[in-house]
Amino acid sequence: MEHKNIVATIYIKDGMAVKSPTELENKKDVLELASVYDDSGIDKIICYDLSSTDEEHEKNILAIREINRNVQVKTAGGGNIKRLEDVKKLLYAGCIEVILNGSKPETIDLIKEASARFGANKMLVSLSTVDFLFKTKDFLQDNVHELLIMNTTLLEGLENITSIPYIVQVDNNDFSYVEKLLKSDQIRGISGAFINDTDTDIMQLKSELSDSGIKMDNFEPKLSWSDLKPNSDGLVPVVVQDFQTGEVLMLAYMNEESLNSTIRTGKMTYYSRSRKALWVKGETSGHTQYVKSLTADCDFDTILAKVSQVGVACHTGAPSCFFNEIVKKEYVERNPLKVFEDVYAIILDRKKNPKEGSYTNYLFDKGLDKILKKVGEEATEIVIAAKNPDPEETKYEISDFLYHMMVLMAEKGVTWEDITSELAQR
Repeated sequence: MEHKNIVATIYIKDGMAVKSPTELENKKDVLELASVYDDSGIDKIICYDLSSTDEEHEKNILAIREINRNVQVKTAGGGNIKRLEDVKKLLYAGCIEVILNGSKPETIDLIKEASARFGANKMLVSLSTVDFLFKTKDFLQDNVHELLIMNTTLLEGLENITSIPYIVQVDNNDFSYVEKLLKSDQIRGISGAFINDTDTDIMQLKSELSDSGIKMDNFEPKLSWSDLKPNSDGLVPVVVQDFQTGEVLMLAYMNEESLNSTIRTGKMTYYSRSRKALWVKGETSGHTQYVKSLTADCDFDTILAKVSQVGVACHTGAPSCFFNEIVKKEYVERNPLKVFEDVYAIILDRKKNPKEGSYTNYLFDKGLDKILKKVGEEATEIVIAAKNPDPEETKYEISDFLYHMMVLMAEKGVTWEDITSELAQR
């Protein structure tokens, strides 16, 4: 049995997130909003392009691309899809599915074309009436993966018209109604205004739905508290690590109640030894830690928590609680990404604070054309070196190329995070 999906919607106008297609005034950063949804337990994000011009359309596509580069949750793209090229743009922007508007006459032909080109598993259709289903009943089943029902009045009798599963838009936070809907085998998930509200506790909603027997995509622990070995105070230490960078953020403690609360809510909850009480990280500061994974060590007496950290981890305002150096021996950094980031940081510093006699500053002073010329020359040097049986020359030339490429990255404002995010979604 597939788990049910909780689906948020981001309406995008002029590259920014707005509340709805008719409420365009209050704008938010799309990436910040998508990150909140990603951390809070949302299973899928629908990105709707509300553009009115070709220029704005391209701007909104770039916003969707940024969402897909930076968040883990899967996305579906819709809005302003008039031809196959628009479908391709959304898929190339990282969306796993595309939503076509069933109220538009051209959608009938576009479904067939897009399904043949990209696969039925990537095609969704949004419906406000059942007319479209009757017009397409002979071929829709083979060309569409899922329906998005925008009007709950369509639900009565819908199962007698089509066997295609669907997501239902439900705007009011009525748990009993949501529970009833999700117990239907054909309903795959829900979306709606209350889901889009960032004050809605999605993990709590999913936990309550799970308790009522509905299969949800939330944490299902493989170990329980009884498998762990608490210390003499009945606590287990927790080492907290940033899930993306691997940086160690803090050390705290859990008891059985705080562990269960963490698993249930998806937010790191600890036991305060000084206050003798539970505390949810970020409850007062806003610096919440969202769980990505919890792992016990070999002795089952320590937990490693990988988290998505909002803001900073330390009460002092430092990103990490570990900054008071005791001893340190100089060493050569070997971590590939750390090496790249360190060299890139030096190049950025040279750009910001020029140093006399610096070759890097010479390149920046000469401008983009000079940098591009050097990148081209170094790429050619790699090709020549690779013909040599000795790999040492190839390593040398690749290093030269990477340095010049990083100068180009700095000139164009591209970071290693941008590059790794792009590679990760391929």
